[in-house]
Amino acid sequence: MSVGECADVPAWREKEEKIFVLSQLDTRPAASVYTARLWMPKRVVFTPNALAEPWGQQIYGRVAALGLPIEELKSNRLTGLRGDDERSTYNLAKRTLAVVTAPPSALKLQPIPPSADWQFHLAEGCPAHCQYCYLAGSLQGPPVVRVFANLPVILDNLAAYEHSDRLTTFEASCYTDPLSLEHLTGSLAESIHYFGTRRNGALRWVTKFDAIEPLLDLPHNGQTRCRFSINADPISQRLEGGTASVSARLQAIRRLALAGYPVGLVIAPIMLLDDWESHYTQLFDAVSAALDFPCDLTFELISHRFTPGSKDVLLGWYPNTSLEMDEATRSIKRNKFGGIKYVYPQTTMKQLRGFFERQIAERFPQAGLLYWT
Repeated sequence: MSVGECADVPAWREKEEKIFVLSQLDTRPAASVYTARLWMPKRVVFTPNALAEPWGQQIYGRVAALGLPIEELKSNRLTGLRGDDERSTYNLAKRTLAVVTAPPSALKLQPIPPSADWQFHLAEGCPAHCQYCYLAGSLQGPPVVRVFANLPVILDNLAAYEHSDRLTTFEASCYTDPLSLEHLTGSLAESIHYFGTRRNGALRWVTKFDAIEPLLDLPHNGQTRCRFSINADPISQRLEGGTASVSARLQAIRRLALAGYPVGLVIAPIMLLDDWESHYTQLFDAVSAALDFPCDLTFELISHRFTPGSKDVLLGWYPNTSLEMDEATRSIKRNKFGGIKYVYPQTTMKQLRGFFERQIAERFPQAGLLYWT
């Protein structure tokens, strides 16, 4: 996928007066506009292997400087992560940061179409509380946030997967939101530095957070695409706990685009909510106001789906959720291994897809629409 800087756009500081106030980027009342609070875990544990890594020591210094409680484990096995039931286990795990080393299997990269050529991992787990969480059923065990202390090894391994004759894209957000952890790890900035030196390798990451200040002046050389996950207000306000408001995310993507980064918007999960066309039209109005200048922009469109396993996990985590997961209103989609997902029926998918593709074509004719799924 193509990367490149915005055309003839000076640094964001020179145009700070042009950054819209949050209420102008959104139709919500100003009181509902908010930045994401930096996640401060109640428990931070380091394994011996993580402490032996120089990058693990760097993370240790960051965490200690924030005054967070640190435990140095005697073995590399994580314990004490389960409560009395599924909900208490969830709460305990979501308050825990574990600094570990990525296993050797993590260095054998897996393809991740259509998002990118390959996936690699800076961490696993996320501090947000999205009630449709795609990690439910994907990661084993309690949803503790694990960050990897052997980052230099992880980055050095990527060169072997680059194509010599074309750009190779690497996705860092399959199992985490890297920006949500950046104040604790610095791993996203280090990755941006690394890809800024590559000719045929490009980084992709996505977030629902907005603390992008440390990234603005990095030497990214157009080799990192910063993407933000956005959605209609009834979904983001009701189902995306602990994240920045969509307005704050749009301000953040504006600033990154003005800093020359390629940017992207992931509209996900697209849901058939009441009056959906009106709500998603308002979302596109906000995007048009935020990105009202030439920049390298892409869109990714992901409709809501769930599996039997993810539904069970989500209902354990969020027993009172209002998330619609009615199998009777869905169609079954099977993968090559026999697994099933519940997706919207074909006629509904066609209607949704047509609306989003028209909005993007009319408002952002120069943008790339990477995929619909």
